[in-house]
Amino acid sequence: MTTTALRTGTEQLAARFVEYLETGTPPEGLFHPEVFCDLTLPQWRLQAEGRPGALALRRAGHPTPGTVPRHRLDTTATGFVIEVEERWHQGGQDWYCRELIRADLRDGLIGQLSVYCTGDWDAEQQRRHAAEVPLLRP
Repeated sequence: MTTTALRTGTEQLAARFVEYLETGTPPEGLFHPEVFCDLTLPQWRLQAEGRPGALALRRAGHPTPGTVPRHRLDTTATGFVIEVEERWHQGGQDWYCRELIRADLRDGLIGQLSVYCTGDWDAEQQRRHAAEVPLLRP
């Protein structure tokens, strides 16, 4: 397989991963059955092994569909690194988070995820941040 073909396949897999983040439903052929997920939050760390466990870990933190209005993808020798901004509506308010995710592939599927999350910001936290911190770039 050429580098271009590998990059294209990795980029397609990353696009399907973003689809999963937005819908909460993993497309077929996204995760390896034995996928391992290591999730780091501001003051906590969680892990899950196996597809059902990894999906449950995500559903517990983000149970509703949302959007990924911005992302940046870098392919690596073993998979990809993706930076995402997520937004969703839950419990009557709008939520926001930013994540940096390293995905290592196994048999052409996501076999390991390392997720670093800012934590989920409710509407008040977003308002406070906007009032106190002028961002130079979105």
